[in-house]
Amino acid sequence: MFDFWFSILLFIILTIWFLINPSLDNIIEAYFILGGWQVISMIIHEWNKWFISWKSTRRIYHWISLVSLIAMPFGFAWVLVVTAPFMAAYYIFLCGKEVYVKMQRPLALLK
Repeated sequence: MFDFWFSILLFIILTIWFLINPSLDNIIEAYFILGGWQVISMIIHEWNKWFISWKSTRRIYHWISLVSLIAMPFGFAWVLVVTAPFMAAYYIFLCGKEVYVKMQRPLALLK
């Protein structure tokens, strides 16, 4: 739950920060701050095997992120400049779905 709400808070703060002071440096810093937090979160999820199964949405997202990070130094950083905000928003959605749907007790799902 902390991961979900902290990601939302970071996303909002960094978006406002960029809107107040728009510059390429600020957007790249924001990408590294939020992206760094989400990469740490993904590593923790992998390490603890939380919501990770062979073909889960989270596992597929982790592979896409890993390939993106590996390709970044080889001239593909521009792809992340375009896709990073959407990836961050989707990761927040994924965490929210895990917290508010998958972690509910079985009787809560019957309502």
